[in-house]
Amino acid sequence: MSNLLDLARPEIRALHAYRAAGHEDGLVRLNANETPWPAIGDGDGLNRYPNERPVTLTGRLTTHYGLDPGQVLVTRGSTDAIDLLLRGFCGAGRDEIIICPPTFTMYRVYAHIQGAAVREVPLLRERGFALNHKAIIDSWTPQTKLLFVCSPNNPTGNRVPDAELDELCLALAGRGLVVVDGAYSEFADSDPTRSLLQRHDNVVVLRTLSKAYGLAGIRCGALLAHAEIVSLLGKVLPPYAFPTPSVQAALRCMEHLDEDQQNQRITKLTAERARLATELAALDSVTQIWPSEANFLLAEFEEPGRAVEAARRGGVLVRDFSGEPGLSGCLRITVGDTDQNTQLLTSLRR
Repeated sequence: MSNLLDLARPEIRALHAYRAAGHEDGLVRLNANETPWPAIGDGDGLNRYPNERPVTLTGRLTTHYGLDPGQVLVTRGSTDAIDLLLRGFCGAGRDEIIICPPTFTMYRVYAHIQGAAVREVPLLRERGFALNHKAIIDSWTPQTKLLFVCSPNNPTGNRVPDAELDELCLALAGRGLVVVDGAYSEFADSDPTRSLLQRHDNVVVLRTLSKAYGLAGIRCGALLAHAEIVSLLGKVLPPYAFPTPSVQAALRCMEHLDEDQQNQRITKLTAERARLATELAALDSVTQIWPSEANFLLAEFEEPGRAVEAARRGGVLVRDFSGEPGLSGCLRITVGDTDQNTQLLTSLRR
């Protein structure tokens, strides 16, 4: 692992993390410059800073993902984790990342903010947007620090086979981190999170409560990795970063989580995904529907702009990707409930 941490920016490795004011139950807190009174109209005690790190929530997520203590860093959505990785491992004007477009655009955005170069190894549209893992390995340089692989991929919906992720981790051992963005893992046929982390020390998995668990509004994500990586990136994350209301909401939902009910919801959504795919494919205006293991479909239309307007007139918004490289003619359609999907189909048939 020490070899892997050598890939991090030297200034981050040498960084002395900020020490926040501590909390001790039963003691008066005159150590954090907080006002002694809650805000007018606040009954939740938000005049006090939260814990420097959400310890209880971290423990719940550690158990939820079946990991060991120290392997979870709670972040403000999984996008926050992308930013932390870029700041921790990529020096401005010196290092680079590899992304595989079409994919989640925030990898590029955070790289540009950090001043890191972006190398592209496009997905193979003719093979169902398959990952070109051999080209990734062949194009790796000493300046390449991070590979971002979204699986299931946004916006194409396909999942990278576990064997290919294993191959990438093995080929890049000691040379770089393989970052698997698993924001949509709950909807997929397989979830390799635990097995990847057990077998490889150079893998980071990003997860979120925003999608399958319906908590997009609280911005709760998690960076899962070996403890040394979590500890390093924890130095970059500001203190008190995760707000008290979000902690409370996440813990409340985790406490009342009914796995059977959650699985029933996912089963219903995947059934609606199949129905929506079948009925979209039957439309004359649709030329292709790609298989998806996420909560959305990528559909190619003869006239995508016309389809977007037809959906809007019917009271439905869909995402137009037709102007993006590699996605000509394509719209991304989130799978809603039965009524919402029927509303969309009715709009498009008109």
